[in-house]
Amino acid sequence: MPPAPPPETGLKTAASSDDDALTELGYRPELKRTLGNFHTFAAGISYISILTGTFQLFYFGVSFGGPAYWWSWPMVFTGQLMVALCFCELAGRYPVAGSVYNWSKRMGGPHIGWLAGWMMTTATMVSLAAVALAYQLTLPQISSVFQVIGDGTGKYDAAANAVLLGTILIVFTTLVNAFGVKLMATINSSGVFVELIAAVVLVFLLAAHITRGPSAILETHGLGKGHPLGYFGAFLTASLASAYVMYGFDTASSLGEESKDPARNAPRAILRALIASFVLGGLILLFALLATPDLQSRQLAENGLQYVVKATLGESVGLAILWCVIVAITVCALSVQTAGLRLAFAMARDNNLPAGTHLARVSPRFRTPVLATVLIGFVAILILVVNIKQPQIFSVVTSIAIVMIYVAYLLVTTPMLVRRLRGEWTPSGGRFSMGRLGLPVNIAAVLWGTAMTVNLLWPRASVYNTTGAQHWYLRWGGVLFVGVVAVGGFTYYWFVQRMRTGVLAEHAVGRPLAEPGPAHGAP
Repeated sequence: MPPAPPPETGLKTAASSDDDALTELGYRPELKRTLGNFHTFAAGISYISILTGTFQLFYFGVSFGGPAYWWSWPMVFTGQLMVALCFCELAGRYPVAGSVYNWSKRMGGPHIGWLAGWMMTTATMVSLAAVALAYQLTLPQISSVFQVIGDGTGKYDAAANAVLLGTILIVFTTLVNAFGVKLMATINSSGVFVELIAAVVLVFLLAAHITRGPSAILETHGLGKGHPLGYFGAFLTASLASAYVMYGFDTASSLGEESKDPARNAPRAILRALIASFVLGGLILLFALLATPDLQSRQLAENGLQYVVKATLGESVGLAILWCVIVAITVCALSVQTAGLRLAFAMARDNNLPAGTHLARVSPRFRTPVLATVLIGFVAILILVVNIKQPQIFSVVTSIAIVMIYVAYLLVTTPMLVRRLRGEWTPSGGRFSMGRLGLPVNIAAVLWGTAMTVNLLWPRASVYNTTGAQHWYLRWGGVLFVGVVAVGGFTYYWFVQRMRTGVLAEHAVGRPLAEPGPAHGAP
């Protein structure tokens, strides 16, 4: 009778199954699979960050849409759910680092894949800058000590101080990411725990202080007057506040190379992160509008949710909640930068970025791609500094960050739709599948992504040129910036980088793992 196989054989078989997607894409497994369900869920939820998004742009939504802007929340959720469902099918088959990049490359070919990866990488750096700006909307309301530049009444006081506080946050997240994944994971998990508890507590506290009926969320405050499209036009502008929150759920799949059973867990994590954000965020916004002392108060449009929390719950409880918001913002920025590192690594190991070999190199001491970490942080800070005298810095940087994400998502869902129509797409057997609903959901995802991209890029003075002299290049700033990044980047790729692309030998399947010491690897 042959001897029984050693106990670890089953584990090896499971690990081999987990690595099938990597092998299919031409990569060798390099990372330990140690992350479970909560870790992947936490990655998605911290990137979306309920408290960061709602507290950062509540004022914007109320300013342009009044209380009725709340309806943009379920609208955006419905559209993003269509995208997330498509991503779930892809995550079930290709749960790998740099998910959007690898998915678009697999669906649309290497050129579309490069463009999607490039847009997403750039968007990560802009998003990091946008998230860092949220410090300015909360810290000075906790204490005037945090208004370091001026007293907040000067024309450029808020923008300049936002750059200062944002720079401090980005330096912190860069150092944490540079010093290792374990430190980052510890801070991220703790932050997600604090954020979820604070969000649930806030929902109950606001619900306990409701002073008006649900009909309040039908009030428009006459904001559609004078608009060519009436209130619908004002509503589309206000929807930016909701669009900003519900993206980044794909991050749950970017941990696929470090997760156990990623083909099964990644799709679940994507949906759980998006649905949890929708439910908790929607209730916070709803109860805030029903509990605020005065729906007509200018403070609502100027100081946003921070004002509602302090005015409704009292100074002490309000400050405690605001400190939790600061924790959420910090963890969100950390998660955004971490996701950017995985994306940069995924492109670099394909030699699809300048100096790809160096960007893919991991510090032998910290096991972190230090060069990529510093580069992402530096560019994010540069984006802030360039806008230091831009009073509308919040809406400009945020809008550009969102639209680039939407473009990158479209570069996944559109090629996926083409493959469906050609009968060339089949979800992984036994994994997440939409079945017959796949085609209509995919069509809805593309239509939604296209419509929202146009909405976000629309040259509104209320978004891109709210104060000062009106300049055409400011109003068209979103189109110009995204156009330059896309066309300029792709031109470089086509004439230079395209000739060098290909999986770097040290990351290719079939090459044995390197001995301990200086090596390449993923974050």
